Amino acid sequence: MIRGFRRIGTLGVCAVAAAAFGAVAPAYAVDSSDGLEFTVYAKEVPARGADQSGQAPGVGDSFTFASDLFRTKGGDAVGRDGIVCTVVRTGSPGDMLCVGTIVLNGGPGGQLTGQNLLAVSASDEAPAAFDIAVTGGTGDFKDVRGWIRSTPDGDYERLDFHLSR
Repeated sequence: MIRGFRRIGTLGVCAVAAAAFGAVAPAYAVDSSDGLEFTVYAKEVPARGADQSGQAPGVGDSFTFASDLFRTKGGDAVGRDGIVCTVVRTGSPGDMLCVGTIVLNGGPGGQLTGQNLLAVSASDEAPAAFDIAVTGGTGDFKDVRGWIRSTPDGDYERLDFHLSR
């Protein structure tokens, strides 16, 4: 169950990172009159001292996640993210409110934020794909809006960005 929470949190953060590329289209982005679309891959950075007790989380329990972001799986690093998820409902399913920030390297400066209310179940082996709302940004990304689709992809999370100004 903890792995499922970790994976979900990482996805939230990745979504924010992708939005940071909105000001200037990177080589792997498709820029159209409707907006900017591109993909990055997130790989969670192992946390030292993380709770591995295996106990079910309770309302108010929080989890933090950090990921490195890549242009392709195992390719060039393009940024990082940080996510905090808090359990807001227990049961099957339970709900976690996740908020994250993404920083992308190269190109314009700034950060993006995103959030999601995720339904999780102890019986889930891996989370299903879900969408993350882009809630804001700073610097070159202050007017970006949109959403990010997070999909499990082996040891990575695939983050597909759908942004506009």
